[in-house]
Amino acid sequence: MKRLPHVLLSFSLAALSALSAGVAAAQTVATDPWVRATVTGQKATGLFVELKSPTAARLTGGSSPVAAVVEVHEMRMDGSVMRMRAIDALPLPAGQGVTLKPGGYHVMLMGLKDSLKPGDTVPVTLKIEREGGKVETLEIQAPARARSGGH
Repeated sequence: MKRLPHVLLSFSLAALSALSAGVAAAQTVATDPWVRATVTGQKATGLFVELKSPTAARLTGGSSPVAAVVEVHEMRMDGSVMRMRAIDALPLPAGQGVTLKPGGYHVMLMGLKDSLKPGDTVPVTLKIEREGGKVETLEIQAPARARSGGH
């Protein structure tokens, strides 16, 4: 009988380990995040990344210590004019990668507290909502890359 507590402890630890592995597997994955470097005085930049959620979800915004506001934006053609606007949420279909890139969907960091130089690392926390109102936060460390054409 003295072994029973040890067996129960081993079983409990194995179950907890399996449960935590399942929780980790349910997380959204971010691939190749980056932000566009800025010039002195520039107060906004974009975050670009590929997101893949194991279940249907929505990217609804975020936060960063380098910016006053973090919003999800889209760029789209309106006739012959490219327009950018904030959106409430970007759908993340289950198991499908969604690429946020220049000229398309992206995350705007606005009210920058300082310029971002190539090689700087920018911490960003993305907010992802799942069915039932469950909110996941995804911590990203995005390197700043040199500016190139486009938005």
